[in-house]
Amino acid sequence: MTQAPLELALPQTATLGEGLLWQGGRWWWTDIQGATLNAWRPGDAEAQSCKLPDRLGSFAHCRSGRVLLGLAKRIALATVGDDMALGQLQTLAAVDAAESRTRVNDGRTDRRGFFVFGTLNEAKEKRAIASFYQYSLQHGLRRLALPAVAIANSICFSLDGRTMYFCDSLTHRIQQCDYDADSAQVENVRSFVEVADAEPDGSVIDAEGCLWNAQWGAGRVARYDPEGRLMATYTAAAPHTSCPALGGEGGDQLMVTTARADLGREALAAHPLSGSLFGLRLPQALAVEDTLFDD
Repeated sequence: MTQAPLELALPQTATLGEGLLWQGGRWWWTDIQGATLNAWRPGDAEAQSCKLPDRLGSFAHCRSGRVLLGLAKRIALATVGDDMALGQLQTLAAVDAAESRTRVNDGRTDRRGFFVFGTLNEAKEKRAIASFYQYSLQHGLRRLALPAVAIANSICFSLDGRTMYFCDSLTHRIQQCDYDADSAQVENVRSFVEVADAEPDGSVIDAEGCLWNAQWGAGRVARYDPEGRLMATYTAAAPHTSCPALGGEGGDQLMVTTARADLGREALAAHPLSGSLFGLRLPQALAVEDTLFDD
């Protein structure tokens, strides 16, 4: 099994870095609590940020060049300039309008180009009242018939698009199910892998069909083969690794966001780089481009 340390790629102080992906020669991610969409071109001294009117749980790039935003309680389309200036913003759908305790969390496009996302319960008691949804311009907002969760995460799709991976982070288990994009039907929910010592957070699928998962509390990214066997672990100098991505110009870079949230004064003193981007170059190109949202 491969084990390797991740290197500091870009110092940041994100409270809750998430949603990392590679698009158009830049790494893109959100600091959810900071309500910002960030972009960084490798080699630049610092990232550029777009300030948003609300917290951004997840997002996707669109065929039109716009950005689909999973804001706290709504799905919206926005134009974002090369300088990260926010242009026109159009609300498309409200999310859980009658439930004040939830907000949009993890999400990404499926292989068809529809946006699949989940919500989380922000209340202290963390009951399983959050859901998974699919949004498309063709069908609008459709709730997926998956069990309710407290913190939806780990959303990604097999290379053929017919298997969806997801989790409730608090259960320490990544699950999978059969998925049909056009009908928004899910069935045959089953366990993929148990993460005993950490909370599974964001995930991504590589060119070999393997799943990479950021493991909150353990400061690592783990790679699992399609059968759920652990293949490799990569560790960061920050305990709250949150979302991995594969990309770079050669498609051979692993990058992961981290967070400062839920770390006390002593923990932050011991891990001052929390909130930064970490990464390394892999021996081979494994990146699979995220499908652009079909707008």
